[in-house]
Amino acid sequence: MPNFLFPALGYLYYWLLKEDQYSLQGPFLSDLYQDLKNFLKYHEEDDLEIENFRKELLHNHKLIPVEDFGAGSKKVPQRDRKISDITRFSTSGRKFAQLYQFFASKTPAQLLIELGTCMGITTRYLSQVALGKLATFEGSSSIREVAKTGFKKENTEFILGKIQDTLPPFLEKNPIVDFALVDATHTYNATMDYFEMLLPHLHSKSILVIADIYWSREMYQAWKTIIAKPEVRLSLDFYECGVLFFDFPGEKTHRILDY
Repeated sequence: MPNFLFPALGYLYYWLLKEDQYSLQGPFLSDLYQDLKNFLKYHEEDDLEIENFRKELLHNHKLIPVEDFGAGSKKVPQRDRKISDITRFSTSGRKFAQLYQFFASKTPAQLLIELGTCMGITTRYLSQVALGKLATFEGSSSIREVAKTGFKKENTEFILGKIQDTLPPFLEKNPIVDFALVDATHTYNATMDYFEMLLPHLHSKSILVIADIYWSREMYQAWKTIIAKPEVRLSLDFYECGVLFFDFPGEKTHRILDY
């Protein structure tokens, strides 16, 4: 099967198996799902200035050189890319940016990590719920400069360089991670490396999110490998991302949820 068909077939698999709130049993999962729905409802009018920033980027057709250390872009593979194209094809929409916000807010939120700053849109959403510090990692200097445009939150550190080089020393100085979003590189080996780097720094109340789990066969295989790890007690598949819990009041569980 050609790799470009994998996301479509992955969505068909997801669509056939996804469950809604009425299928969930047990108070933890049903309450969590309802809390997510409530979060979206109560924050309908919040952070709209971030969406205004997105609109500005979508109308910015300036070409910038992109240093790409990962699997590359399916839509814009060129080294020089328009800011508008990067924003359109490589950033999370508001719906999932708010999902990341929600799960970050369910942790102590003293240290949040984002691997893959991109245009800084999800960064802005996460910074709103960080009770301590947010560290966001990006490999391309030109992309990081766009992401920092007009950014005023003092709780956020923008870290430049290959994540394989910058994340280990950061974790040595910041050993307790409450929430992490892995949205970078998009290869099996890199995703597994990031997971293994983060794992010793997670605790029972930490939540880890892997973005783009159906982006390719490699990413899906990484997701399947990770959810099989004994440390992962609960995994939730939302198609565009997977959410991992390390403490769950029950047997090890995997659910595919409508969103």
